[in-house]
Amino acid sequence: YSAILTPKGKMVAEVRVLPLRGGENEAFLLDIPEAALEGTWAHFRKYLPPRFAKVEDISPEVGLLTVVGPEASHRLAGLFPGPEGLAAQLDSLVEDEFLILPGHGEGEGGEEELRHGVRILRTGEVGLPAYDVLGARELLTSLRRDLQEVGGEDLSDGAWRALRVEAGRPAYGEELDAGVIPVEAGLEERTIDHGKGCYTGQEVIVRIRDRGKVNRLLRGLLLGRTAPPEPGAELYIPGRERAAGEVRSAVVSPRFGQTIGLGYVRRELEVPGEAFLGSPDGPEVGVRDLTPETWAPQGVAEEG
Repeated sequence: YSAILTPKGKMVAEVRVLPLRGGENEAFLLDIPEAALEGTWAHFRKYLPPRFAKVEDISPEVGLLTVVGPEASHRLAGLFPGPEGLAAQLDSLVEDEFLILPGHGEGEGGEEELRHGVRILRTGEVGLPAYDVLGARELLTSLRRDLQEVGGEDLSDGAWRALRVEAGRPAYGEELDAGVIPVEAGLEERTIDHGKGCYTGQEVIVRIRDRGKVNRLLRGLLLGRTAPPEPGAELYIPGRERAAGEVRSAVVSPRFGQTIGLGYVRRELEVPGEAFLGSPDGPEVGVRDLTPETWAPQGVAEEG
């Protein structure tokens, strides 16, 4: 997991980078959110020397199927009966680790390897066990049908979004965009390697690390039993007449028993703290910290 940055340290995209083969002609798969594709292509056209590397869009042929739920590893293992102990191997993966299934990925390497292969990655975008299956679209269509035949159900975009917000994970196109620095979104630990060589945007990131602070931070929002506000709804904090933040996403959460959200709030508000929605005298909003994995446990009440 990484980030592509502008010279000003702002996000072009979040991206997962998977090696396809080694050697002189090393190839990588870049898994990029659809909302970031246009900006990523423009960034590559401007900064990527074609003599050193080329990029090809293989998404018409290669896709991704996410399987989520307490029995996800066992359901996936049932689709690939060859490897013994596959469910246990999947359970042992940490986030963004992946398996290449025997007989489903061996070959020439590169693009052909991916077209005819299967990779299963552990994802932490939601709080439940979840795996991304990467492979040819025809194969994924068959796997999806097989899962439905054994009781699997399609997950709506709204349900996935609720699981993601419950896990406190930002997504490009909502909490992440071209105006966000990774440090603001709590992504420094996941996306930035301070020991690597030079990279675009490094000067800004190092300056923040050594001499400065960002003015806002991504926070979890407890909104009570109200309807989810629209993205961009303003947040106010005590002692400040002007808006001090905004809601980026909000969902009705069965896990928390109320409406919750993710949004940016000025760093001077200590957490856990309180803000107000829409105006200085608007409905009260609980503001909570987020860890790289989930909501911090400070005063977050969840329903069983």
